[in-house]
Amino acid sequence: MSVHWSENFAEAYLRYHGLTLLSRNYRCRRGEIDLVMRDRSGGIHVTVFVEVRYRKGTQHGRPEETISVAKQRKLILSAAHYLQAKNALEAVTRFDVVAVTQPNYVPHIIWIKDAFV
Repeated sequence: MSVHWSENFAEAYLRYHGLTLLSRNYRCRRGEIDLVMRDRSGGIHVTVFVEVRYRKGTQHGRPEETISVAKQRKLILSAAHYLQAKNALEAVTRFDVVAVTQPNYVPHIIWIKDAFV
């Protein structure tokens, strides 16, 4: 399965803002997490689970609006699996969304920290 350019763009954006990549396209029986990153900006290490959403434009809604409650549940279960597999159940965590659009062929990014529980 090939990675959409928007995931590479999101990763580069988050790296630019000081996050470190831990894992990409983490898959388990419960689902997939696009990016798992580490944020050290607040003085503590936070494991950040990132969902990347892409839409060419916003005329039919913004990309971040496409994350249903069921998708959030899958992400939370997948994150729990990741933490258990890495023996990091005590880690401080956060769920972020990176919404990418490309109006007029110019990429635009919105980073939503703590997008859901």
